[in-house]
Amino acid sequence: MAENITLARPYARAAFEVAAAEGQLQQWSSVLISAALLADNDKVEALLSSPAATATEKSTLLTELLGEAKGTKFANFLATLADNKRLSLLPEISSLFQALKAEHEKALDVSITTAYSINDDLLDKLSRALADKLGRRVKLSSSIDQSLLGGALIRAGDTVIDGSVKGRLTKLADAMNA
Repeated sequence: MAENITLARPYARAAFEVAAAEGQLQQWSSVLISAALLADNDKVEALLSSPAATATEKSTLLTELLGEAKGTKFANFLATLADNKRLSLLPEISSLFQALKAEHEKALDVSITTAYSINDDLLDKLSRALADKLGRRVKLSSSIDQSLLGGALIRAGDTVIDGSVKGRLTKLADAMNA
């Protein structure tokens, strides 16, 4: 939901700024992912949305479930979210935080889908070429989709490079039908 992303953005930025200032980006990243997973759990979500529970009870519950100590900056962050009735935004906050962290670290998750498995040497060459082209550190993951027939489909953020036979055939069909 676009509205949730808009509401979550300032919290994600604030969390990122605190984590970066403390040099704890990885710790905050991990605990935010865990908090987002907890917030998506049906039982926990029911407790967090219960009007009978106070904001303090809700943040304390999450803090304890995450194994965080009271009084830590992350526990205070959860208390702020609870006070503002924003605990339901934890999945969006976590997602935005991960994007800010990746941007800060100049890292990019890239997925490559091929029709057949490719060897590690070719994956390493592709990773280096993408890193040079994109000016970032690349984390490459690969998968197989035999419906591509041949070639590869590369997704790097919102950039898609379709060098698959299936993609080329689709373009050819579109051109012929136009």
